[in-house]
Amino acid sequence: QVQLVESGGGLVQAGDSLSLSCVASGHTFSTYSMGWFRQAPGKEREFVAQIAWSGGRTYYGDSVKGRFTISRANAKNTVYLQMNSLKPEDTAVYYCAADSRKYYSGTLAASDVGSWGQGTQVTVSS
Repeated sequence: QVQLVESGGGLVQAGDSLSLSCVASGHTFSTYSMGWFRQAPGKEREFVAQIAWSGGRTYYGDSVKGRFTISRANAKNTVYLQMNSLKPEDTAVYYCAADSRKYYSGTLAASDVGSWGQGTQVTVSS
C-alpha cells in the first residue's frame, strides 16, 4: 500500500514563494514517476508538474511553467514542488501523485495515477 504525505501548504501573498514536500512509503520510490496536481473549488483536478523516476525528465502545466520547479530526492523518498511568483489563481488543494507504471518516463495523466496524497491547501491572497 503506497502512502503519500504532503506538507508545506499555507497562506501567502501574491508574488511570494512556497515549497511543498511529499514523502512516499510502501513502494520502491526510485522506480516510479511522481507528480503534483491541484484542484480549486468548483474546478476539475489539474496537472501541475511531473518528474520521471530517474529525475532526468520533467513536465509542467502551461499555467505554472517558468514559476514552479519539481524535484526529487530518491534517497529520502521525497518529491518537492518549489512555487515562485505565486498568483491568486494558484489557490487550490495540491495533491501529490505516484504513477502506477514502473520505470515509465512519459506524461502523467490523472487516470495514470496509482496513489494520491491527502492534499495540502495553498491559498494566495491578492
